[in-house]
Amino acid sequence: MASTIEARGLNKLYGNFHAIEDVSFDVKKGEILGFLGPNAAGKTTTMRIVTGFMPPSSGTVTIAGHDVISQSLEARRLIGYLPETVPLYTDMTVTGYLHFMGTLRGMKRDKIKTRTSDVIDICKLGDYQNTFIGKLSKGFRQRVGIAQAIIHEPEVLVLDEPTIGIDPIQVVETRKLIKDLGQEHTIILSTHVLPEVSMVCQRVLIIHQGQIMAEDSPTNLAERLKGVDRIEIEAQGPTAEIMGVLRNVKGIIDVSHSSDGDNSKFSVQVRHGQDLRNEISKAIIENGWQLLGLQLMSMSLEDIFIQLITKEA
Repeated sequence: MASTIEARGLNKLYGNFHAIEDVSFDVKKGEILGFLGPNAAGKTTTMRIVTGFMPPSSGTVTIAGHDVISQSLEARRLIGYLPETVPLYTDMTVTGYLHFMGTLRGMKRDKIKTRTSDVIDICKLGDYQNTFIGKLSKGFRQRVGIAQAIIHEPEVLVLDEPTIGIDPIQVVETRKLIKDLGQEHTIILSTHVLPEVSMVCQRVLIIHQGQIMAEDSPTNLAERLKGVDRIEIEAQGPTAEIMGVLRNVKGIIDVSHSSDGDNSKFSVQVRHGQDLRNEISKAIIENGWQLLGLQLMSMSLEDIFIQLITKEA
């Protein structure tokens, strides 16, 4: 399948400082790509280049075959952009603002009217369509920002930190909205929030200090890194003795524990791909202790992220 977004060899210099260096990636039609990195990693710079907001020092980006520099207008018509700071006019109502944005996009009047109604429904803004934007909470302002990004039915959505600074309930609802939009659009989601990528994106691209560190699904990244897995155990018995027995099981790297009433919970580290549940359960039961729970935990996205960043450092 052809890629909707193709970035090749992107560089952005501010004097001698490389904001991003040799960044290349593809995003296929209908895919949600998570662009993950710590603050100041180069995420926003890359998003601004992809959307044509600023030119790269070198390299190219195409949107459905249109170069964002030499064919800027054609490329921008295909993009919906939610920047980190949403461009809202607080003295406009939600409906008035969306009409205005539709006009800026060159949409016909009848289309603006029907499409405004559609995006208000999609973004669940019906109760606030006649409210002045300045009176909305941060979460609902984010929804208005998403509504303006999709009003012209773009092929591509670029969302820069869409859940930053909003309350937990709005975060959950915004993530669901993004997943739903992924059925109709190709999406790049820039974030430094690890759970966001796991919950929303099919593929993750990790950037650090302006360079791509890894690119794959979270599951495949864990397999490639061959790091450490955990086995979570819940047992009833003397904590110190259980820990001693677990440390003697061949293949276990480390053991830690936490208490939960009369029961103890143990976290055992093993090499990635090494399943020692049978040996652990046998060791606990043979000593006459009760085994209440046993679960193999693969590397989380947070584990992968920390390992990559630590290696680079």
